[in-house]
Amino acid sequence: MSQTSPSDARDWRGIVLPLAFLVLWSLASSLHWVDARLIPSPWQVLESAWKTITGTRFFGAVGASLARDLAGFALGSAAGIALGTVLGLSRWAERLLGPTFHTLRQISLFAWIPLLSIWLGYNNVSRVVFIAVSTFYPVTLAGFEGVRAVTRAQVEVARVYGFSRAQLLSRLILPAASPQILAGLHLGLIYAWLATIGAEFLLPAYGDIGVGDTVIKGRSAFNVPLVIFGMLVIGGIGAFFNRVAARIEARALRWRGEAR
Repeated sequence: MSQTSPSDARDWRGIVLPLAFLVLWSLASSLHWVDARLIPSPWQVLESAWKTITGTRFFGAVGASLARDLAGFALGSAAGIALGTVLGLSRWAERLLGPTFHTLRQISLFAWIPLLSIWLGYNNVSRVVFIAVSTFYPVTLAGFEGVRAVTRAQVEVARVYGFSRAQLLSRLILPAASPQILAGLHLGLIYAWLATIGAEFLLPAYGDIGVGDTVIKGRSAFNVPLVIFGMLVIGGIGAFFNRVAARIEARALRWRGEAR
């Protein structure tokens, strides 16, 4: 006879707060406790959502946002893993490049937008580069910490077994650093999606579409239901990314066994 695991119970409990909020929201709207122009009813949001979804541009906008998000994530992750590995392997590289990297990562990500707009203009390229920069820092730091965590004793044992430099990297260092690298990729994926929406707000490009346009149009027309729907779409996609990344990370690290 199967039993429900504690994790399943926690999943169901997580629905309680959103449902309670939805009931309170509906009650406040129906009893006119709030200004309907500022806080519309859930039914108005649903009506606005239906009109938007059945329009001709919504799914194209979602696809465009996902495409630039994944492109920037791929570029930033590749560069981050490469630099983090080099910094972790080489003390010389850390002394040469480390101070510059640690200084640059203290700069607010949105402070790069004026410079990117001057260099690249207001277009899709500048958006992808901004997303790549947002992904680059957490992935690099995670790769560096993961590689640096490999102990000298582990390296000496691998050398006793006759590992070449390539085998040392592929069969010891990268597998040992994989938990930190995957955690960095997970965080980088979250940062990439946040940067995608931020880029659509702050780097508007004529003719380009995206999920952020839904919120921008709602704000311009003072259409609060459309703004709320856009926020829900953004949050839903971000939550989906987070869940997928968590599953991939757990599957990739099954060789470690379950944590106790």
